[in-house]
Order: sequence, then structure tokens, then C-alpha cells
Amino acid sequence: MKDVILRLKRVGGQVEGLIRMIEREEECVQIITQFQAAKAALDNTFSLILQRNLKECMSHDDSKSVEKILKLITKH
Repeated sequence: MKDVILRLKRVGGQVEGLIRMIEREEECVQIITQFQAAKAALDNTFSLILQRNLKECMSHDDSKSVEKILKLITKH
């Protein structure tokens, strides 16, 4: 889980940088590029967590947990 925490801290740093960019009224293209980078990093971290949790549930034959996870991700 250390890798996930590091990823989330990196995303946090990207978001802080994005806030500073907006406050300084930097170019729109740069802001959008930074926003996309932060979003991609968060999406990748989410996918990693999802994959790990599904593998663990499936290895324990925990179909109820798998169903709960699937319901959560299909709501979005």
C-alpha cells in the first residue's frame, strides 16, 4: 500500500500546483494540461486499488464483496 500512498501524495502535489497556477492566472492550455495529468494519475491509482481489491475478493471467493465493488464503480 506504500505505493498507493506515494501515488496519492503525488496527485496531491499536482492539485496544489494546479491551484497555484489558477491563482496566478497562468495560460489556460497549461492549466488544462496539468489538470489532465492529475486526473490521469488519480484514475490510474483508482484502477490499481480496484484491481487489488477485486483480486483479493476473488481469491477468497467473496462474491458479495465483488458485487458491492461492481455496484460502486457502475454508479459513476
